[in-house]
Amino acid sequence: MAQRVVTSKDVELWSEDFGDPADPALLLVTGGNLTAMSWPVEFVERLVAGGLHVIRYDHWGVGRSTGWDPAERPYGYVELAADAVAVLDGWDVERAHFVGMSMGTVLCQLVALDHPQRMLSMSMTLGGALDVDFPGNIRRAFAGEPSADGLPLPQERFLKALAVMNEEVDGLEAELDRRVRRWKLFSGDAVAFDDAEFRRWERQAIDHSGSLTEPQVHYAVQPPPRERAPELRDVRVPTQVVQAMEDPIAPPPHGRHLAGLIPGAELVEITGMGHALPGSVHRPLAEAVLRHVHRQR
Repeated sequence: MAQRVVTSKDVELWSEDFGDPADPALLLVTGGNLTAMSWPVEFVERLVAGGLHVIRYDHWGVGRSTGWDPAERPYGYVELAADAVAVLDGWDVERAHFVGMSMGTVLCQLVALDHPQRMLSMSMTLGGALDVDFPGNIRRAFAGEPSADGLPLPQERFLKALAVMNEEVDGLEAELDRRVRRWKLFSGDAVAFDDAEFRRWERQAIDHSGSLTEPQVHYAVQPPPRERAPELRDVRVPTQVVQAMEDPIAPPPHGRHLAGLIPGAELVEITGMGHALPGSVHRPLAEAVLRHVHRQR
């Protein structure tokens, strides 16, 4: 395992790798306002055991990567997607398998549109299609308004989690309590949730970033170019969409909708999984990713 700071234009991105660099590369692209630590080492090690060279990194604006106020100097999804490609450059990787989570799902779609030659495959989970207005859907859910596109809005459990995220707390232990309560709401009750497990992971995230304050910067970035969604019909990157069946942000059939936009995309459903990566879902998610990856060899 090694750490490396790579450059994307004038942005420095912290990253680290696991496994043998001689194995096929897999890039983990995490969600908004999350650091690389949101991919638990226990999950990463399952992918490494499956014969992959795994790389995870901090997005612009979080963790140990460069950040600034996007109101003063705009940054958006297009730049965030280009950052992912820059991470490959920094590790001298020509092509890689991509796994996106939440916001990372949209970033994978943008890489597939603009840099398909860098992708061996992509697996996407806990997110939705490029054409979905998730910020607008959150506003509609709070306002009790109907969906604008016929897809389900974020659920009450997610709205409660947002309230927890906005709580003011004092000190490390209280902050860890708040984060664990948030993840439990995201995860739901259909699979086992280990409070101590998430507490340990969040302590690692705090130590990694050097701050008790969770970043909010990705809420202020320029939105994804939703008008480009029709271009997904021309994507030829082997694609897998993993629908977490208890995801309160992108519940079914968001995954089916996304898979339907990309020719040949496979839909995999994981029963009980919410918008989180507790240890109880590591095995089925890793198995799905590895099956998809090894089919491309």
